[in-house]
Amino acid sequence: MTRSGTPGVDEHLTRTTVLVVDDNAENRALAKAILDDEGIRALMASTGAEGIAAFERERPDCILLDVRMPGMDGVTACERIRALPGGAEVAIVFVTAQRDVETFDRAVRAGGDDFITKPFRPDELVVRVQTAMRLRHMTAERGQLAAELRQQRDELQRLQLHKEQLSAFVVHDLKNPVHTIELQAQRVLRNPAADPRSRDAASKIHDETRSLMRMITNLLDIGKADEGQLAPSRQTVDVGELVARVFAELGARARTSAVELASHLEATTVHGDPDLLHRVLANLIDNAIRHSPEGTAIQVRSRRADGAVELRVADAGPGIPDGARASVFERFVTAGAQATRSNRGLGLAFCKVAVEAHGGRIWIEDAAPGAVFCVRITDVA
Repeated sequence: MTRSGTPGVDEHLTRTTVLVVDDNAENRALAKAILDDEGIRALMASTGAEGIAAFERERPDCILLDVRMPGMDGVTACERIRALPGGAEVAIVFVTAQRDVETFDRAVRAGGDDFITKPFRPDELVVRVQTAMRLRHMTAERGQLAAELRQQRDELQRLQLHKEQLSAFVVHDLKNPVHTIELQAQRVLRNPAADPRSRDAASKIHDETRSLMRMITNLLDIGKADEGQLAPSRQTVDVGELVARVFAELGARARTSAVELASHLEATTVHGDPDLLHRVLANLIDNAIRHSPEGTAIQVRSRRADGAVELRVADAGPGIPDGARASVFERFVTAGAQATRSNRGLGLAFCKVAVEAHGGRIWIEDAAPGAVFCVRITDVA
């Protein structure tokens, strides 16, 4: 066993040397800490040229190679290492924030064994190192079979990247037509000559387009979080104003569902990104409205606790069993009504990445009946 006991990690990794080549000091420190925890010897290099020199000097078992670096980039460094004596045997894993097909293809052509995008989980990094080394050894021992396995894996990963890029393009291009529909609905609502049926239809269209726009924005921000680019712009936010704006936005939907919106706010300010916090609260309240029985109330509360501000959204719906509470924050995860409540797979996933981008956390408690979604944001200026 290794010191951290990462599942699936072989004991021989403790005799492994890994060279980390990255121009960012924080990235190098993070990778070293992860490798140290597994008992893996870690070497550091900050440029492609330094990485090549370290390879020739130390002959590591695996190289973690950043793609974008000043001067010589990671792809060029990989090509040069492969051309050196012993360079064909070392496992090379590209680590990059550029999750696109073009970068992936360049990495594969240069001789990369794997392609992992930032940010990554510690256990993921260790397992990918282990897998890359195994594949490289298999290539040396059973060349044709290993080459076919690598080609199939690369084709699957490339297809996944294509799908992600296509989804990002489609989602981004949806914003303009949805915004146009919303504007047309607002024109009808502002027209004093519009008949009641038209105004009622326009009101429903307006509410649904707002909901659709939230879903689109959620998808875009989840993509930013995957690339490590979701950075909150923190400022002092008036909690009362925040709650009032969300109530005004979702008031019609709550009235249609015969659900009351109420608040009790002890903490009056929080230091965070006003747009992200607005959409977190809107997603939580929208989720509560969709699962609240008629004639019940949704309670929004705020309080200070241990140097942080907690926002709590409680409903009287069916609740969420303990075993399902972690999974409801995963994207595109839904479950049957008998087990838990559907979340459309996006709203709660966005809440999780937005709260964690603030350095906070989100969790679920019992409301008896119902559920309480709790958000804690460290209140540091």
